Amino acid sequence: MKTIHTDKAPAAVGPYSQAKVADGFLFASGQVAINPATGSIVEGGIEAQTEQVCKNIEAVLAEAGSDFSKVIKTTCFLADINDFKPFNEVYAKYFTSKPARSCVAVKDLPLGVAVEVEIIAEV
Repeated sequence: MKTIHTDKAPAAVGPYSQAKVADGFLFASGQVAINPATGSIVEGGIEAQTEQVCKNIEAVLAEAGSDFSKVIKTTCFLADINDFKPFNEVYAKYFTSKPARSCVAVKDLPLGVAVEVEIIAEV
């Protein structure tokens, strides 16, 4: 098993790693809309936050030697289900291979963000 870490995605905000690779698969922790350069949550609503989440995922994928085309499954968490449509519009630009997905609204997300996405990908 290999631990994945890149400075191009935010550091973990708790006792976990950005991702692990095992048996040819990447299991990535949920990414939130933190800009890794500033350590701040991206302002601008669900679209801006989803863009940052996808950029963070892209960095973790790249560090593991993978990319969006190899994502098998995503789990998406929204703080407000009314953000489903604008979230999907941004999400669709990145996840063009249409991986399997679950998307749910939750009561709260860490740091008060609007969206969190975790992935499983082939490496």
